[in-house]
Amino acid sequence: MRWTVLSSDVLIFFPAVLYFVLVYRSMRFGMGQNSDVAWHIAMILLNPCLILIDHGHFQYNCISLGLTIAAIAAALSQKDLVASVLYCLALNHKQMSAYFAPAFFGYLLGKCLRKKNPLLEVTKLGLMVIGTFAVVWWPYLQSKDAALAVLSRLAPFERGIYEDYVANFWCTSSVLVKWKKLYSTQSLRIFSLAATLITCLPSMVQQILAPSSKGFLYALLNTSFSFYLFSFQVHEKSILLPLLPLTLLALEESRSILWLTHFAMFSMFPLLHRDKLVLAYMALYALFILVYFAPCGPSGRCHGTKTLDNTQKTKRSVDFITSITFHPLLMGFLGLCSLILHVIYLTMHPPNKYPFLFEAVIMLICFSQFVLFTFYFNSKQWMLSKHLTSKDKQKKLI
Repeated sequence: MRWTVLSSDVLIFFPAVLYFVLVYRSMRFGMGQNSDVAWHIAMILLNPCLILIDHGHFQYNCISLGLTIAAIAAALSQKDLVASVLYCLALNHKQMSAYFAPAFFGYLLGKCLRKKNPLLEVTKLGLMVIGTFAVVWWPYLQSKDAALAVLSRLAPFERGIYEDYVANFWCTSSVLVKWKKLYSTQSLRIFSLAATLITCLPSMVQQILAPSSKGFLYALLNTSFSFYLFSFQVHEKSILLPLLPLTLLALEESRSILWLTHFAMFSMFPLLHRDKLVLAYMALYALFILVYFAPCGPSGRCHGTKTLDNTQKTKRSVDFITSITFHPLLMGFLGLCSLILHVIYLTMHPPNKYPFLFEAVIMLICFSQFVLFTFYFNSKQWMLSKHLTSKDKQKKLI
């Protein structure tokens, strides 16, 4: 059975990554040397979280994520109709792909509104979406019971607002507010929907008003974090969704990818420990670190310059958030805490009165980092619209 996961990687995920990197390089987002391309591909393919979940926990996230990457690449290369079809396929494979829906909607709508005939362009996209869904759902639409059975699996509200100890808002705040006891499932559905929409709305609106290729990638990152932090029924492995656009932005966010990958893995450590994947956890993390610090890494880091060219331009505007996010003392303290907690989790037992104490502390630390970086990435996305080149502003989409 595990060969089917490997086959999915080879047939869908790997080609999609190569397609994206070629498109990304052609748009000249900062890639200067072939070593940059190789390093970028490695950062995406060797994401330890995805490997552990798909090949250890045994799932097929590589299919939906691969289709999403292909959709992103198609959208960046002005193949919007192809992008809409690919994204619809990803969404129908795994409903968690909805984490990216606001970003796709904002970017594609924003581009349509800048074309000569916006109504026609929006209509074409809408027809492609409806057509794709109709083809995928056709076998189930023959029977009402079959369609309802599929829908019930897509929205498992009976499982609660969160699962296990996931580092999102609802689970973290449940230490103080017992959401499941105080409110009905219906109320929690409304709360989570409202919180998710409110937090992802800025990214979507920014792309509608000023769509840009790089802004689209940040919007994917921001909306997926909004869904992870506030949506209903989030699992630990859902952190794979925000990690995907972050790996695509590896050359722009080389510091961020190292730090957030660390805490993404840490947030899943209890789950992976239960699956007896500790050895694989350590081995893949070590491999990721070795590749990250490889001598042939990004040219900017090798030569002592920063690949974050856009960060330099927007430094004055985001200096406060950046100084907090990457403060050496904070990073050192949290890094040490995570290391100690790894050791404690493996060697000690929690008090009988608090059997999930270690999971709660891990959740709290990871949540704090996810929230902090959500603010950071949102500020980066909004600053992009202030630094569009005159060429981008005058460019007409045909």
